[in-house]
Amino acid sequence: MYIAMISPECAPVAKVGGLADVVFGLSRELEIRGNEVHIILPKYDCMRYDHIWGLNITLADLWVPWYGGSIHCTVWFGFVHGRKCYFIEPHSQDNFFNRGHLYGFSDDTTRFSFFSKAAMEFLLQDHRRPDIIHCHDWQTGLVPVLLYEIYQHIGMHNQRVCYTIHNFKHQGATGEYILRATGLARPEHFLHYDRLRDNFNHSALNLMKGGIVYSNFITTVSQQHAHEARYTDQGYGLGHTLEIHQGKFGGVLNGVDYDVWNPEIDPLIPVRYSAENLDAKYGNKEALRDRLWLQKGFKPIIAYIGRLDSQKGVHLIRHAIFHALHSGAQFVLLGSSPEEAISREFSHLKHHLNDSPDCHLELGFNEELSHLIYAGADMIVVPSLFEPCGLTQMIALKYGTVPIVRAVGGLVDTVFDRDHSWKPLEERNGYVFYEASLPALEAAMHRAIGLWYSYPDEFRKLLVQGMRCDYSWSRPGQDYLNIYNHIRPK
Repeated sequence: MYIAMISPECAPVAKVGGLADVVFGLSRELEIRGNEVHIILPKYDCMRYDHIWGLNITLADLWVPWYGGSIHCTVWFGFVHGRKCYFIEPHSQDNFFNRGHLYGFSDDTTRFSFFSKAAMEFLLQDHRRPDIIHCHDWQTGLVPVLLYEIYQHIGMHNQRVCYTIHNFKHQGATGEYILRATGLARPEHFLHYDRLRDNFNHSALNLMKGGIVYSNFITTVSQQHAHEARYTDQGYGLGHTLEIHQGKFGGVLNGVDYDVWNPEIDPLIPVRYSAENLDAKYGNKEALRDRLWLQKGFKPIIAYIGRLDSQKGVHLIRHAIFHALHSGAQFVLLGSSPEEAISREFSHLKHHLNDSPDCHLELGFNEELSHLIYAGADMIVVPSLFEPCGLTQMIALKYGTVPIVRAVGGLVDTVFDRDHSWKPLEERNGYVFYEASLPALEAAMHRAIGLWYSYPDEFRKLLVQGMRCDYSWSRPGQDYLNIYNHIRPK
């Protein structure tokens, strides 16, 4: 099967969040299973070009219709750690992808509508016809609309679309000018409730809604989040649209790339280890303390790794730090915030805790340090207000770091409470709390820290059970192949 993966991100060359890891990991798994996968990306000026091999021009003259004229583009090809990637570079005064960042501009909907149009034009001109077009998030929501309203009539009638939504919060609300720009026109047709009209702003188009309506199948990144998107406010207004299209909507849990996140082979940690060689893990704990100037002693290390934003439960993260310190534990944080107020809050907190021998806040992101923290910590907190999938807890399990999570999204599908889960005892792997409240978080942390101190053999057993969980791409890879085969023309 030939799959064209159209995405705004792919790790490690263009990465803002978990979407990038999913595109790379899923593409790799599909290729291992004998499929051909081409990843189509914008050619950003800020990409990690040191991770692209053999970058060369594959199509010098791609003319993309735009408004009443067309924009000249160059298409580049290169290998990203074995993945076949095409990068679309527009030559336009709009300077779509030479901005120093991937997102965050007032014309983002225009930029990625152009990218969707350019990707479809490239597939049309390329003459190789993918069996499946797999696109991601609001940035590519226009792809299935363009396919079924324009491109199926000019040579792409057998292509089918799988559309994956990683985050319902950002939906690509925009004006009808996008219809004129992309050649769709007919605002009276598309500004209809059954098509692209936003469910609440009736004068706006919603690109994510367009992806849902026009795709052959829609997935989100865990089964629990699929339920939440339909029946709670986590669908951010798209619950009714998902209800209408429920027959083609489901959840597929993301996987973790165990070639990257695996303590048995990880080149970024000083001591490698496995469930059968667990004592070696504690060499990483000492290395983490040395690197961050934490005092040595008989204490557990609790960690937080990830963005510092409202989705992640900032007030709970802050409270977890102080509760850990008051409970005889050490705390390590690695993260940064896109929100200025939160950045200031944690900068102040870092200054306040600067002299503590049991706490270190690293405000920023450092890939090498994240590996060491996963390997060196005893527990990790993931107190998210919503979490479509979450990779942090799955990576932590592989490294024998016990997760303490809130019961939302993919956290529910991957972490099973040691004391209260419906799972058999031997399949439980962490601690879960339900309310987004300080007492609920404290209760879960108290149980975890108490087990570490009072029943070390039981704690060790719990983390070994976590290390033996399989959250690789193997199962989700097969799930996606099943979806592809379901929607392909028979």
